[in-house]
Amino acid sequence: MARYTGPKTRICRIFGEPILGNGKYLTKNSLPPGQHGAARKRKQLGEYALQLREKQKAKYTYGVLERQFKKLFYEASRQKGVTGETLMKLLEARLDNTVYRLGLAPSRPAARQLVSHKHITVNGHIVNIPSYQLKPGDIIGLKPKSAANSAITSNFRGKNPKFTWLDWNEKEMKGTFLSYPERDMIPENIKEQLIVELYSK
Repeated sequence: MARYTGPKTRICRIFGEPILGNGKYLTKNSLPPGQHGAARKRKQLGEYALQLREKQKAKYTYGVLERQFKKLFYEASRQKGVTGETLMKLLEARLDNTVYRLGLAPSRPAARQLVSHKHITVNGHIVNIPSYQLKPGDIIGLKPKSAANSAITSNFRGKNPKFTWLDWNEKEMKGTFLSYPERDMIPENIKEQLIVELYSK
């Protein structure tokens, strides 16, 4: 399965923000990565570099590789509405991201592993495709055997109340994807308009 498996701190240092989770190492060293990172000053980036950087940030944040990201963008461009906002909605509607948002996993890579290892169900059926696109009304849960596994349930973080497009039933251990989130509800620091401009060239 294709995914980024390199050092997370290196990616965080490239963008200067903790896009892959824990940012405690950025407080110790926020310089660009590499042998000459300390000597290299952050120069003013050109228009294309800024657009490319924003696309890379979105890809690393959501754990999507180039081919899949491009496919998502063209799907967003075919739909009604603002393309950049639609792209963000489609990224948020991925199954692995929703498992992470529901608090069933401490990170998106961990959520991806839960899905890939067949611990997650959608509408009562096991789905092991991390990129599976959820639709409003879909119910996400753990299969019974996984729900009884303390090694899995001990990693639960609990749903953030700010994610109003999701509902979590603690008793039944099931979550509902209520609707696609509006852009101002999504906390990720991504300038999606730059991505649209990049693909529009």
